Amino acid sequence: MNYRKFIEQQTAELRATVGDDIAINALSGGVDSSVVTALAHRALGRRLKTFFIDNGLMREGEPRRVVSAFRQLGIPVKLVDARAEFLGALKGVLDPEEKREAITRTFYRDVFARLVRETGARFLLHGTILTDIEETVAGIKRQHNILAQLGIDPQKEFGYQVLEPLKTLRKDGVRKVAVLLGLPKDMVRRIPFPGPALAARIAGEVTESELVLVRAATAIVEEELASTKAFQYFAMLLTDRATGIRDNRREFGRIIVVRCIQSVDARRATATRLPWPKLERICRRIVALPGVNRCLYDLTPKPPATVEYI
Repeated sequence: MNYRKFIEQQTAELRATVGDDIAINALSGGVDSSVVTALAHRALGRRLKTFFIDNGLMREGEPRRVVSAFRQLGIPVKLVDARAEFLGALKGVLDPEEKREAITRTFYRDVFARLVRETGARFLLHGTILTDIEETVAGIKRQHNILAQLGIDPQKEFGYQVLEPLKTLRKDGVRKVAVLLGLPKDMVRRIPFPGPALAARIAGEVTESELVLVRAATAIVEEELASTKAFQYFAMLLTDRATGIRDNRREFGRIIVVRCIQSVDARRATATRLPWPKLERICRRIVALPGVNRCLYDLTPKPPATVEYI
C-alpha cells in the first residue's frame, strides 16, 4: 500500500464529508486514536474537537500525560472527567461481554452524546482498524468501538455519524501512517492498549481497589519489559486466589498473570522468550504488592488464546 496516498485520500474524504460542520473524537493515547487525531487535525483544523475521556480505567498519570503530549504537537485536547460515570456503570458487573457493553453504552450514550450536544458536532471519528472489525463480527470478542458492523445505527441511537478512516488498515499499517504524519517515535511504537482499558485486565468486578492493584502491576511490567521491543506486554488480575505465606502467616492472596507477546498485527501471536533473571525480577516486584502472592507467566499463543483475557 502507498501510505502517503492513503493519507491524502483520507484527508480529502474527511474534508468532503465533514464540510463546514464540526467533528469530535476521543483520544486515548494509543497509536490508533493518535493517528486518527493527527489525520483529522490535518484535514479539519479547528473544526475538529478532541477530548480525552478520563474513565478512571487508565494507567497511572496517563490522562494528563497524553493531553500534554498532543498540546506540544499543536493539537488542543480537552480533558473530561467521567470517572464516576464509568465506575458506576461497571459496579457489580462480572461477565466480560457485559463489561464491554457497559463501557460502550456509557461512552456513546452518556458521555459522548453530551459532548455532541455541547459542541454541535455531527460526526464522531473512530480509530477502528480492520482487526477490530474482524474479531467483533466473528464473535471472538466485541471491540468497544464497533457499532455499524453490529447493526447499530449511531445516527439513530446517539445522534451522530461515525467516521472510520483507519478501518482498512492493520496495526503495522497504522504505525507506518503514524511515522508519515510526524508523530513522535514513542507514540508510534506504543504497545497496544485495550479500549476498555484496565477493565479488560481485571477478571472480576472492576472496583477502585482492583484498579489500584492492576495499575501498580501494569507499571512494573511496562517498566521491566519496555526494552524487549515486544508487540505487547501487560499484567492481568485474576479472580482466583492462592494460599501463600506473608510475615509467617497464612495468606489467601491475589494472582497476577504477566503476558508478553510477539506479533505483527495481533491476528497471530507467540509468547516472548524472556530471560529467566528478568522473569524472576518481575515476579519479585509483583509479589511485593499488597495481597499478591502468585505471579504467573502466560506462554499461550494466539490462537487458541486471544491477546487479552477478556
